[in-house]
Amino acid sequence: MKIGTLFILALTTMAGYSQTMPNTINSYKYVLVPHRYDFLKFDDQYALNTTTKSLLEQKGFTVYWTDDVLPPSLAGNKCAALQTEVTQRKAMFSTNLTLVLKDCFGNIVFKGKEGRSREKEFYVAYDEAVKDAFVSLKATPYSYDSALAVQSLPQQIPAQPRQTLPQQTQPQQTLPQTQTQPQTPPANPGTITGTLYAQSIPNGYQLIDLTPKKVLTLLKTSMPDFFLAQAEPAAGSPAAATPIGVVFKKEGQWLLEYYKDDKLISQKLDIKF
Repeated sequence: MKIGTLFILALTTMAGYSQTMPNTINSYKYVLVPHRYDFLKFDDQYALNTTTKSLLEQKGFTVYWTDDVLPPSLAGNKCAALQTEVTQRKAMFSTNLTLVLKDCFGNIVFKGKEGRSREKEFYVAYDEAVKDAFVSLKATPYSYDSALAVQSLPQQIPAQPRQTLPQQTQPQQTLPQTQTQPQTPPANPGTITGTLYAQSIPNGYQLIDLTPKKVLTLLKTSMPDFFLAQAEPAAGSPAAATPIGVVFKKEGQWLLEYYKDDKLISQKLDIKF
C-alpha cells in the first residue's frame, strides 16, 4: 500500500512540474541534436543533421550532439536543453520537412512551418527543405532569459541501495602488445569531378558530392573567397584531416591548388553555395 501511494505521489509531482515548465524558447540556452532522424537510413544522411545544428547555432543557441560530453550545468540537468526533431511528410513530387523542438518531457515548445522543396536531387531537396523549415524559427525572436531557465528535476523516490555481491578473483591475463601504426598524412584529393554542394559549418564549409560524401572541408581565412582546404583521410587511415591546399575564386571560377611531388596542381571546382 505504501509503495502504491509513493508511486502515485511521484507521478503527480512529475505531472505538476511538467505543466509549470516555461513554454518558450527563451527559457533555453542549450539544444541537443541527434546524429540521425527517424526517417533517415544512416547518420547525418544528406548532411541534414549537420545543417540543423548549424542553423540552430546561427539562431543563437548553444548546440551539442546528443552523445557529446556535456558541460556540468547541462549534464546535471538534461531538462535545461531542448530536444531537436525533424519530421518528414511523404509526398509524390516534393520533400517536406518540419522542425520541432521539445522539452525533456516530450512537450512541444516550438514547431515551425513545413519546409518544402521540389528539387529532384535528394541532397539539394533535403537541404532546401530543412532551410525552409527554419524560416519560422528565424522569424521568432530569441533571447535566452536565465530567469525563465528550466531548473533541475524534483527529487523522485530514492533508489534502493544495490546489494554488493562478493567479487571473484580472476587471474590476470597478459594481453599481447599491439604495434603502433605510424600515422600517414591524408592523400591528395586527386581529380575532383561533378558538382559539390557547400554545407555551412561554424568555421567554413564542407563540400558534399551527390553520393553523398564529404570531399573537402573549407576553412575560412581573413580574405574573402579564399579558403584552406582539408582533404578527408583514406578509409581506415588513423590520420586526421589536415590542410592540403587552398581553394579560391578567380575570374568567377573556383580553383583548388596544392602541391604533389613538388609540382603545383591546379584544378577547377564546380561549387554550389
